[in-house]
Amino acid sequence: MAKTGTQSSCSKALLAWYDRYRRVLPWRAPAGHRAEPYHVWLSEIMLQQTTVQAVGAYFRKFLQRWPTVEDLAAAPQDEVLAAWAGLGYYARARNLHKAAKVVAEEMGGRFPDTAEALRALPGVGVYTAGAIAAIAFDRQEVAMDANAERVVARLYAIQTPLPAGKAEMIIKGRALVPAKRAGDFAQAMMDLGSAICTPKRPSCGQCPLEEMCEATKLGIAETLPVKGPKMVRPLRRGAAFVVRDETGAVLLVKRPEKGLLGSMLQPPLGPWTEQFPKRAEALGQAPFEADWKKLPGIVRHGFTHFELEIELWVAAVTKHPKTIQDCHSRPSRAQRGEGKGTQVEMSGKSQKEKTIHTETRRRGERLSALDKDGAASLPGSPSLGAEEGASPGMTEILWVATEELASVALPTVMRKIISHALVEEGPLFRAGNKA
Repeated sequence: MAKTGTQSSCSKALLAWYDRYRRVLPWRAPAGHRAEPYHVWLSEIMLQQTTVQAVGAYFRKFLQRWPTVEDLAAAPQDEVLAAWAGLGYYARARNLHKAAKVVAEEMGGRFPDTAEALRALPGVGVYTAGAIAAIAFDRQEVAMDANAERVVARLYAIQTPLPAGKAEMIIKGRALVPAKRAGDFAQAMMDLGSAICTPKRPSCGQCPLEEMCEATKLGIAETLPVKGPKMVRPLRRGAAFVVRDETGAVLLVKRPEKGLLGSMLQPPLGPWTEQFPKRAEALGQAPFEADWKKLPGIVRHGFTHFELEIELWVAAVTKHPKTIQDCHSRPSRAQRGEGKGTQVEMSGKSQKEKTIHTETRRRGERLSALDKDGAASLPGSPSLGAEEGASPGMTEILWVATEELASVALPTVMRKIISHALVEEGPLFRAGNKA
């Protein structure tokens, strides 16, 4: 692309194309209207590493339930996590709730209007801050998502492999942002990358920037941007223990707030290692003694940095066990000389167990499992699928009625596990209830 004078032409051409072909998305303001900052922020957090197709239904659900940032801030974190379940990258949901509290309680419900100030909010990085500042406040900021990266890499024929090439893309992209309609320009770049300048077989003949595109002139558009070598994801294996009581309720535990799948729910799990545990080892990892039966088949799930395979063990109990033993196959605290052993007492005044049932619990109480003082002081380290030898800790124990499983904070991998264990019940998570 030519050095000078063409940047303005590029912006004008792209905005003219956008005015004609812009996508209609639930978080976008109509043409000529200023976007609602709350809508922009919510959508941008949801869109981090997630497709537009996946986000649409979640965005509508959140807005219907929490129409304002004050409403979201006032919601219990467990309800926010339950509504987010299935969208992945659950740290985003925790940070979303934290940021809502900051805006509602410390900023009078008004979002900061500069990229620098937006970056101070939990969960808002450089790209997200630029996108919000541009779209919500028309600040002259670059919003360099994967679509924009692809457009800029091809427009300037940037052949430096990612991630090293990203710095140059940001510099070039920032120079293209017009002083007026910066928000429309940011969304135009996203739309162009999504519809025309696609990763494979780009429709260069329909692109408003074709005549300015250096990669098109060189015949290398489809090869850009150049990506670095793919990381080989290691395989982890482990066991999951799905137990039901005589009412059909399923035993779940709540993961600690920090770490993988933080604050989400799951059945008890053994440690994730290179091999599946043998029968004796798996029974030693179980949360308590019972008539455990191993189910045929395995559950597979891919995380960002590793692949996971899980074998399932199921059991039924007529009474809720008084203790849940540490499921990790490692020395107990008593064996390590650190106390009375790793177990969680499920009886006592300060650790009252509660079972969740639709007919007896309001929506806001669904995730209550133990008295708050008891939950904060639970000892031990139940199995939370950590690397072998880790001690992640448990915060709550729940017996969840089958009909409630689709509406609690179960991440996708745990839904797969429970669905496989309860296959006789039919599909627990029907299309209309996926979350």
